[in-house]
Amino acid sequence: MIADLALYRVVSLGELEAVGIPRGSIRKRLATGRLYLLHPGVYAVGHPDVSLHGRWRAAVLACGPGAALSHRDAGELDGFYRSRRRAIDVTAPGRRRHRSELITVHRPRSLHPDDVTVRDGIPVTTVARTLLDLAEVLRPHQLRRAWEEAQRLSLFDLGAIQELMARSHGRHGLKPLRKLVAEQLDAPATKLEMEARLADIVRDFKLKRPIYNATVLGYEIDALYAEEKIAIELDSFEFHGKSRAQHERDRVKQLDLQLADYLVIRLTWNMLKNRERVAADIQNRLSARQLASVAPAKS
Repeated sequence: MIADLALYRVVSLGELEAVGIPRGSIRKRLATGRLYLLHPGVYAVGHPDVSLHGRWRAAVLACGPGAALSHRDAGELDGFYRSRRRAIDVTAPGRRRHRSELITVHRPRSLHPDDVTVRDGIPVTTVARTLLDLAEVLRPHQLRRAWEEAQRLSLFDLGAIQELMARSHGRHGLKPLRKLVAEQLDAPATKLEMEARLADIVRDFKLKRPIYNATVLGYEIDALYAEEKIAIELDSFEFHGKSRAQHERDRVKQLDLQLADYLVIRLTWNMLKNRERVAADIQNRLSARQLASVAPAKS
């Protein structure tokens, strides 16, 4: 609790009592402005304004044990969806009632343990579960955008999604999710076909030719524009998705490249099917980097 409190200044009644603070002292702290009520039984410490992460944690605490940030806000916490709603999405199994304009509570019959993790001290649904939840509240083009962004950020695990779908009978989000999974399973078995597709795009649209399978910072890069410091990564997922360990390695690789001022472009098989869009994106990135390299420095 102490670490989470230091991060977000948000604490629940149960957490205060667990460290020996009686309710009488809590009432005094509320009266003197050392605590501020955010939701019934959930408080901000020292100041009523808390960060977005603090509001997320407060919303989860307000919905009781077993609750988890979910849907749009889970996607935003993981970075592959931007929520523009004022109310925070929380999934909380059971029948406990919680009415608040600040929280949208989703009440499934149960929440499988494999569908919940903890991120930044906040219980949150896994990426797979979040995508299934989003499939029930987003328009198809919004869901596809979130799906592709999760891939770009190396958060995507096709195997986890398939396991989730197998135990999620009756969910309305299964139909749109199955469509996306079917498209994903149409991906090539190896990166060789993706490399060939990318090479065809480079040739047909007369793009500058990259160096294929180059090495940068000890990492193998699928296609590299060395002068412009642009690295293209091809994500095939090889039918069964990536392991969690591979996800972590990919994220460390991408971070190291970005810290060295490389622009990382991640492409999936489905993205490569839109040849014109891929070609335009690569050309725009090349032009921007080339222009930046010759622009005079500001005095």
